[in-house]
This record gives sequence, structure tokens and C-alpha cells, in this order.
Amino acid sequence: MATSRFSFQSLIFLLITYVSLAAGWDISNKNDRHSCQARSRNPLDGCDSKKTVFVDVVSSTSKFKTVQSAVSSLPNNTDTYIILIASGNYTEQVNVTRRGPTYLLGQTSRPEDQAYNTVNIIWAAVAGTGDNAHTSTLTVAPNLNASLTGSGPTGFAVPAGTPFGCTDFRAYNLNFINDYAPYSATPSLALSISYANGGFYHTGFYSYQDTIYVGKLGNAYFKGGEIAGQTDFFYGFGTAWVEKTSVALRSCGGGITAWKGTNTTFPNKYGVYIVDSNVHAANSSLNITGKCPLGRPWNAQHRSIFAKTYLDKSILSTGYIDWNPARYSNWTFQAEYKNYGPGYNVTGRAIAQFDVQLTDAQYAPYSSPEKVFQTPDGTFGNVGWIDTRV
Repeated sequence: MATSRFSFQSLIFLLITYVSLAAGWDISNKNDRHSCQARSRNPLDGCDSKKTVFVDVVSSTSKFKTVQSAVSSLPNNTDTYIILIASGNYTEQVNVTRRGPTYLLGQTSRPEDQAYNTVNIIWAAVAGTGDNAHTSTLTVAPNLNASLTGSGPTGFAVPAGTPFGCTDFRAYNLNFINDYAPYSATPSLALSISYANGGFYHTGFYSYQDTIYVGKLGNAYFKGGEIAGQTDFFYGFGTAWVEKTSVALRSCGGGITAWKGTNTTFPNKYGVYIVDSNVHAANSSLNITGKCPLGRPWNAQHRSIFAKTYLDKSILSTGYIDWNPARYSNWTFQAEYKNYGPGYNVTGRAIAQFDVQLTDAQYAPYSSPEKVFQTPDGTFGNVGWIDTRV
């Protein structure tokens, strides 16, 4: 009987192994991803060896010393590739233009806690009189024209026929930093994403002004990380969903959000949605109690919602503000839904001129990524690129 049991158990083990091998390595499978991210004698142990390249800024044996050199080595096709990045500081700008799924993984022993990230990608640049696009630490866009911010109510006119870029970009356990100055000194982007889909998991973005730019036809999903800034540090034209994220206020200036809506031939829900997150002062030494607005309209079609989010005492009692000169209109949608904490001042919100409190029915059309992310032609439900298992 013992022999029989052993044979049966061995058969089950072999079957499970076969099924696992047949299924293949899967970026969305936590066990696969975490095995790849773990440090080992052979860095690619646990990775998909046929699709993964390794970057190490200090190793004498690593083929790639910079993240950009690894990105540039990938073929410009629709195949999937993974870049595993060794612990360390990388002083560079990273620009991803390829269309195929491209996944950046940071080495870590704590893959579910952004506070333990060991990979920092750092740049220092400010827009000055140039376009904001040139400052970004990480850019995901098919070309420069797609990423340009431009000026005026509609921004840069991206040429007709511009192709869509990366259909599925992901970053896990990385920190992107633009440390030009320890204060707002005109735009200094940590992320620029346009004409592309991007998911950012347990990843940090740090700057002071315009930290996150989601440009035209850009879709960006953030979960489990931290985004820090001072002035308008979520801004853009596209769609951003920010979930279970630490939103760190490094001071107050302008607003947390500043969006430009766009006229389209189809209904759109372009905007920024901050959900189940934590908005708080970056440190206890800051004297910003009651001073930080939730946002202001970059143009009259601004759309942003803070939903079910903790607001600390830094938040202005009336929530949102208008731009100066005034831009707020009947088209502007600056809203909250079931926020809480000392920064949610019921008396202040009751007299607010630029802040709307949503009912369940009013929030329902914006209540999930499926309801807001769209394809370039306006079809809702564009979420196949999101890692729902994080």
C-alpha cells in the first residue's frame, strides 16, 4: 500500500509540474514574478530566460549597465519582453517606444511593499522654456510628437496618423525620481505616458511639479505605490486610475490634480481617479495644515474624482479651487465620493464653490477601471493590460 501511495503522489506531482511548464511563465502570476525578482547567484533564475534581459549598473559581467541600453536592445515588434533590473541607482532617462508588451522588474526581497524597493532610476531636469516632455525620467510613447505637452487649452496637436505605442507596459518595484530641485521649479516630470497603456505596481514616482503626466490617448493604472509632489503633480489629457496608493504632499502649490479635458467625437471619461488611497503630508515638519487643494482646472473640461480616500489635515477645507485666471465652468468636474479623515471638512465642503459631492448613482459611471479606460476609438473596457492580481 505504501508503494501505491508513493506512486500516486509522484504521479500527481509530475502532473502539476507538467501543467505548470505547459502554462509557461506568466508576469501576472505572483509566484513567477517574485521568483524572477528574488536575488540569486544566477540573476535569471526564476525568470523566463528566453524573454528576459538583465541590467546591473555595477556588475562587470552584466551585458547591460543602463536600463535604456536594455530597452534599446529589444526588437521593435509585438513580442513580449521582460527587463530585470538589479538593485542600485541608475542615473538616466528611460524611453520606451516599442509597441509590444514590455515589463520592467526591480530586484527585491519584498515585492509587495514599495517601501523596500531597491532600484532607483534618477534624472534631474526642469522644463524652463522648453516642452515638459524633455524632462521626464520615464517616457512611454511611440515618438516625441506623441509625448509633447504643448500649450493652450488643447495642448500640442499630435499629427494625424501617429501610431499607438506600447499596448502593455508595466513596471514593478521601481522608483522613478526627478530631483532637479527640492521644490517646484517649473515642470519636472517623473513619468510621461502618451498613446500607450501602462500599469505601475508597487512603484514610486517622486518630483515636485507635474510628477505624473498622462498625455493624449494615455492610459495609466497605479496600484500599491507612492506618488509625491507639490504642484499639479497629477496632470494631463488622458486617463489615470490611482488605487491603494500613497499620495505624498511635499508642500502645497496649485493643486494635487490639474487636467485638460478633450472634445472627441465619442463620449469620453478622460481624467484622473484617485480611489481607496491615502493623501498625506510627506513628513511631519511641513507647515501645510489646511493649505493643499485637491485640484484645479487646467482647462474648463478638467475631470477628477477622489473616492473613498483618506485625506489628512493638509487638505483645504473647501477641497478644490479654481485656476487664476478663472477657468471653472459647467463643463468642469471636480468631485469627491465618500472621502474621510481630518482633511474632509463637512462644513467647508458645504460652502465650496468648486467641489461636488457625488451620490452613489452619480459615482457609479466612474466606479471601476472598466468604466473609464478606453481604446483610441472610444470603446470602454480597455483593461486587458492591467494586472488585476496585484
